[in-house]
Amino acid sequence: MPSDALNILLLSGTHERAHYAFVLASGAAALGRKVVLFATNAGCLALFADWSGLADAARDQRVRAAGVAGLDELREAARELGVRFIACEAGLRMAGLDAAGLLVGVEVAGVATFLDAAGGGQIVSL
Repeated sequence: MPSDALNILLLSGTHERAHYAFVLASGAAALGRKVVLFATNAGCLALFADWSGLADAARDQRVRAAGVAGLDELREAARELGVRFIACEAGLRMAGLDAAGLLVGVEVAGVATFLDAAGGGQIVSL
């Protein structure tokens, strides 16, 4: 029987894709699904305390002005709902990012860790 886990692979460093990764993560977790969000390359920026390096980061103001939860609110909701955050070690190096800037609780690991965590669950790439 397939797992109902949702595993999100965030490859993109755009606000739009990062925002939707957290929409999916928090939504699935709110429904009781196990969720892992694995970010790599520029997508790792979404797991940084200061995510202003995301492309079109100013979009967050427009999102909130439209009455939609912004990235900070979605990240906090996902964390509170138990979403597991993993930043790709190689992706951090490729993007020239220092892991010291990651949110507290973000794991740094490789693709094997992500695939092991994903098990038989669904993987969505953004």
